[in-house]
Amino acid sequence: MRVYIPLTLPGLAQAHKAGELGPGPLTAYAVTPALREWYVSDDIEELEYAALNRAAAASLRLLAGDPEAPRRRIVVAVDVADKDATVDPDRGLDSGSIGEVRVAGAVPLAKAAAVHADADDAEADVTAAAGALGAADQGDDDAQFVVDGAEDHELLWFGVQEIPSLLG
Repeated sequence: MRVYIPLTLPGLAQAHKAGELGPGPLTAYAVTPALREWYVSDDIEELEYAALNRAAAASLRLLAGDPEAPRRRIVVAVDVADKDATVDPDRGLDSGSIGEVRVAGAVPLAKAAAVHADADDAEADVTAAAGALGAADQGDDDAQFVVDGAEDHELLWFGVQEIPSLLG
């Protein structure tokens, strides 16, 4: 199963240094039954893109909680055994957890398929979105518009071998 693990640049640096994402449990996003139902599609590429976007939103939340982290959303795509990614049945009806899975243990960074990251030109919108997230969560439509502005930026694809250049 392909899972998308949200991080920040400091989190990616830590994973790169340790050689693994973890320790577990890790929150990740994947094509789950709830995501399939929510997205109403049978196209696996569209569903994986939706899971990637859910992880990008979670990365934004991590940025909102870490004012020192560079303002770039980071998502690592990793393949894990199906049994290693579980859905919390108690959160199935929570719209914020659609596509969310838990990966029980640490995952070797060598298992990563790719890293997705914001381009430098997204920094201003991501910074504004991280700052507006709390108000958007409270129902502020203007703040939600700012958060949506970050989502307008497509994450770029990087090979795992490119992590040092992302960090540098």
